Amino acid sequence: MSDGRLPRKVRIEHPCLPSRRRGICRFVTSMTRIGIIGAGNIAARHADVLSGFSDATVVAIADTDSRKAEALASQYGARAFGSHAAMLDAGGLDAVYVCVPPFAHGTAELAVLAANLPIFVEKPLSLDLVTAEKIAQEIADRKLVSAVGHHWRYLDTVQRARELLAGRPVRLALGHWLDKVPPVPWWTRQDMSGGQILEQAIHVLDLARVLVGEVAMVHAVPAASDAEGEIDRATAAVLRFEDGAAGLLAVTSLLEHKHRVGLEVHAEGLALDVGETRLVVNGEVEFEDPGEAKIRVDREFVNAVQGRPADVRVPYGEALRTHRLAYAVARSAAEGGPVRLDG
Repeated sequence: MSDGRLPRKVRIEHPCLPSRRRGICRFVTSMTRIGIIGAGNIAARHADVLSGFSDATVVAIADTDSRKAEALASQYGARAFGSHAAMLDAGGLDAVYVCVPPFAHGTAELAVLAANLPIFVEKPLSLDLVTAEKIAQEIADRKLVSAVGHHWRYLDTVQRARELLAGRPVRLALGHWLDKVPPVPWWTRQDMSGGQILEQAIHVLDLARVLVGEVAMVHAVPAASDAEGEIDRATAAVLRFEDGAAGLLAVTSLLEHKHRVGLEVHAEGLALDVGETRLVVNGEVEFEDPGEAKIRVDREFVNAVQGRPADVRVPYGEALRTHRLAYAVARSAAEGGPVRLDG
């Protein structure tokens, strides 16, 4: 637009959600205009999903690398900005996604909240606890819609696992993230990514909270490393859950491929191996996940922004509990001793 403003709301008619496709149901709502801070791979994934919704549109992309912002924005007819401040100043947004590297969290979220806009944040929430706690308090004070990208909560495999575990308390949990180094330059820097536990294995820890419960104590041991300032390339941790279950977590980025990622849980007469693509029950594959979790996490956030019935499973406050757990494991590895978590 020649005056630099983003488009106004557009009234559209669109079909109901997939869960209600059996009947004929159409209604009028507003096109939800979304801005995205960050133009990396995760931002591109969300932009692709959001562009597939008939009632949402990506209208702005902001990134400190203006070329990346322009490249991603051009795919969706959106405006590109060299900073989140410029994007927010332009106005015309109904919600904002914050998809930045771990070290960049904080300023962007607080600016979005100062504009009283609903916010979707990609994990991890930050490199520390103070920043995440401050953002959580601001969201609570302003009573804004929020969500965090823990999309594993929307896996059919996870739902089925919860059904199978009903009435059977888990007594042993074994988490794994055995993988390669992702192709981004900041990932192996401790001061930029926060390490593999905070940046990757936090998905597994979040799943452990869902299937097993809250964790009372962690004790992590990192492998020896000679590289100054580099993340731990392998870590093993013991977890003690509040209800008495024992847990182990093993992570490494030393491999050349993704070898194993997921969580095993063991209860009386039942062994479940829950992953992002399938569920194995007592050693046999029960079913493959349909792969819709990454769509659902965005769909439910948009529903909430629109004021419609929504199933936002991980608002920011809930994600903060998982962040505290991951941070405790990382802290234990750094300090060399057990760390207790508050109930």
